[in-house]
Amino acid sequence: MGLGIAQVFAQSGHPVRATDSNADSRSSARDRMDSILAARVAKGTLSDGEKTAILDRLTVVDRAEDIAPADLVIEAVVERLAVKQAVFSLLEPYLAPSAVLATNTSSLSVAAIAQGLTRPQRVIGLHFFNPAPVMRLVELVPHAGTDADALTTARRLTEAAGKTVIQCADRPGFIVNRCARPFYGEALALLEEGRSAAEIDAAMVAAGYRLGPFGLIDLVGADINLAATESLAGAMGNHPRYHVFDALKTQVAKGHIGRKSLKGFIFPDDPAAPPRDADAIALRIEATLVNEAAWLLSEGGTTADGIDTALKLGLNFPRGPFETLARHGRDAIRQTLENLAQNAPAHLQGRYLPAPALA
Repeated sequence: MGLGIAQVFAQSGHPVRATDSNADSRSSARDRMDSILAARVAKGTLSDGEKTAILDRLTVVDRAEDIAPADLVIEAVVERLAVKQAVFSLLEPYLAPSAVLATNTSSLSVAAIAQGLTRPQRVIGLHFFNPAPVMRLVELVPHAGTDADALTTARRLTEAAGKTVIQCADRPGFIVNRCARPFYGEALALLEEGRSAAEIDAAMVAAGYRLGPFGLIDLVGADINLAATESLAGAMGNHPRYHVFDALKTQVAKGHIGRKSLKGFIFPDDPAAPPRDADAIALRIEATLVNEAAWLLSEGGTTADGIDTALKLGLNFPRGPFETLARHGRDAIRQTLENLAQNAPAHLQGRYLPAPALA
């Protein structure tokens, strides 16, 4: 991820300094970027001259303090609060007071990362999606004390690098990781009720999604999905909307985590035909997607258009949740949630409570 972010800014014309705590990663960085860019040259989407110019803008340094001088510093280290705080504490004395410190965290509080720094007001979140050079979306996350100038600088540089920047609040999961939970979670609820993963995925593909929820879990890894789900559930007080389903835990325990283990929920089986009730399956999953997005919107810090754009770019959804709301109508979404609540087991009752805008 770090090298991908470095490539994003180098290919947009900026001189970039990069480092890593691992000496092998530092020594191989240029060769790895060279290999990535060479593939684009072979496809005809990049010239040899452009490749050379991009590589010339990358300087790999041995010490973190040699990152200075820099206007924007982005960390992409392991997702542990203490490590991210330590990196910024190390860098801060060497940077100009106007420098922006950006964390690429996908799950930690930006405000917590900023704690203890001399200039916490210069800290923001810039959450890139993997692979960074390909994925257009970046979530921009200010905390309560972030300077407006730091926010403007981060947005300007990132948009100039060709990214679509969506601002969101400093809350667990930001936009994409939070709003994606029902896509997986409601599919897992259906699975535990006796439906097959193949027919659930087929229903969502028939509704316009490139991959169904289980195909997406298999692609990313059930272990990664479980970790993200458990992290968000803990951060949200184990609310039923973020319930960690036993079916996911069992899949990980069996080691059937998806493509990287050669066995997943549906991989490597061929796609199934949509079931007769495919529309009902899709509506159920989409209703919970809409509801989660509506809860997020009610908390402030982002917009309906921003949420829609983030889900389309971050997960390749065919439409955003509020576009889905307009498609089905408020009554259909609300009625679907009410029906689900009536039939849900006790531990999932609160899962289907409509957000204020839907109630």
